[in-house]
Amino acid sequence: MILFRPTGLKELVLVRDSGWRTWPPRLPDQPIFYPVTTQSYAEKIARDWNSVLPAPDDLGFVTRFEITPDMAARYPVQQAGGREHEELWVPAENLGAFNQGIVGQIELVGAFRNKVVLPLDAVKTLVEAA
Repeated sequence: MILFRPTGLKELVLVRDSGWRTWPPRLPDQPIFYPVTTQSYAEKIARDWNSVLPAPDDLGFVTRFEITPDMAARYPVQQAGGREHEELWVPAENLGAFNQGIVGQIELVGAFRNKVVLPLDAVKTLVEAA
């Protein structure tokens, strides 16, 4: 199953530090890890929520990754406010096991600042240097 995850720079740097293979543990106020099922939904969150935060947190990123069919079967797709808003809800305490179900690497596929699309090549350089 292909999934997408909207995220900010701090979390993305932790993903980078893992070799682009795992998501970091949730913070205490984040009981659920919620990847989404479509790139358009991830872009909406990254653009409309993440990219409009005050600097230096004004970057929204979209990542893409794949999980095994066995892992996908553990977490039914949930609707979060509409048909086009589908997510998997992974309890924070299950994230380590969920990470083991990731196939290959987590890929950066989009970026926004102040709701504007950023060139991906420049963003990849920024993330690698962060």
